[in-house]
Amino acid sequence: MELENLGTYLKTRRDRVTPADVGLRTYGTARRVPGLRREELAQLAGVSAGYYTRLEQGQAGTASQQVLDALAGVLQLDPAETAHLHNLARQPATSRLVRPRPERPHPRVLALLASLGETTPAVVLGRRGDVLAWNHTGHALVAEHVDFDAPHDLAHRPSIPRMFFLDSLTRDLHRNWDELARTHVAYLRLTAGRYPNDARLAALIGELAMRCGDFAKLWAKGDVADCTVGTMRLQHPTVGRADVDYQVWLQPDSPDHRLEVYTPNDSASADALRLLSNQVVDQQEPEVALNEAPRHLAR
Repeated sequence: MELENLGTYLKTRRDRVTPADVGLRTYGTARRVPGLRREELAQLAGVSAGYYTRLEQGQAGTASQQVLDALAGVLQLDPAETAHLHNLARQPATSRLVRPRPERPHPRVLALLASLGETTPAVVLGRRGDVLAWNHTGHALVAEHVDFDAPHDLAHRPSIPRMFFLDSLTRDLHRNWDELARTHVAYLRLTAGRYPNDARLAALIGELAMRCGDFAKLWAKGDVADCTVGTMRLQHPTVGRADVDYQVWLQPDSPDHRLEVYTPNDSASADALRLLSNQVVDQQEPEVALNEAPRHLAR
């Protein structure tokens, strides 16, 4: 599956900007496009209509940073959207997909995860949203129906995007599923612009587009966004309703990896997370006792 190219992205962004948004008068004339015409965007960005047309059709070669910034300004792109525009412009006309090696979390990321204990739910995510590691409370919060040791299976790690769009239990968990779905798709698009040759990422996006109509519709919109903070409104099967804020800690040693930490949004949600943490700790104590028994008997 071809993830995206510069021309496709420019067109979707051009379609969403109306003449009124940029101060153009249309004098009531009928228009065949929902947003700006090519020649209007070209004029506002200070380039020729012919050059912009070739750029959108993938026939203009590499665009300069100045041209891209000018287009971003007219199209009213935010920083994440502008970065995506530049990423797409840097892609070669022809490129080969490469299947990267399985991701491994950096030891410092795992040490940071361990330092959180079980009072704070947390998950380490890879480039494509695969779960690389989680603490027991993080596992219980976002995917208690999945085996805790599943991230150790490098070939079949839990995929947050795949579960979010294809797993009914994960969908039922989120009361604000529609809002979070837009964020998931927008962030996947940003990632696809950063890593256009990632065959695993292309396969994931292709699978989701084929198997989930909601994903396909959102992907067609062309939206791009970073995903660093937000709120999950949960209907958890064990502790009930809980509104949880997520925040992402980026990792300098492995910039593709994200430590996602979950904190309660209100006092009732704090009680719910405390109950979940206590249940996790209670479940761990018999395992600890069982593991220590042979050493005790050997004395």
